[in-house]
Amino acid sequence: MGLRKPSAEEYPSAYAPYVAAAEDGDGVALLRAQLKEVTELFGGLTESQSTFRYAPGKWSLKDLLLHLSDAERIFAYRCLRFGRGDGTPLAGFDEDAYAAAADAEHQALTDLLTDWQATRAALISLCQGLPDAAWNHRGVSNGKELTARCLPYICLGHTAHHLAVIRERYLPALK
Repeated sequence: MGLRKPSAEEYPSAYAPYVAAAEDGDGVALLRAQLKEVTELFGGLTESQSTFRYAPGKWSLKDLLLHLSDAERIFAYRCLRFGRGDGTPLAGFDEDAYAAAADAEHQALTDLLTDWQATRAALISLCQGLPDAAWNHRGVSNGKELTARCLPYICLGHTAHHLAVIRERYLPALK
């Protein structure tokens, strides 16, 4: 059966933009393709470029990459919990507080990219190991119910969203 895109009844409307931003198709193959895309984009930046912010108060490219790692870890953890049938409600997280505490500016871009690659590889491994029935298991996160199947697609859409912002607001200024 494989990992397929969830239906709208499987997730709260707040996640609809991320799920919509994820392509249709086998989730594991899409996660692998996006791994390559992110690696190429961030691997092509210099250390100096990675500290660029397109406006005061906005995240640098390093901040964004670390945010992708943090969010992906949290979504993967939710996927594991729900996929294993654990219905214990999970709290949300404050992405801005995480970014402020992370201090991405003092980490090397190559280290941040390696970290994100490992995080994505762990999600891919989890997705490959979950049995088909696990994708239908439901859990509660941030007060909202969703299925395990949603979480890899939320990761895909979340990353796609930030890649679009990078291409629109960051990369043109770096040329």
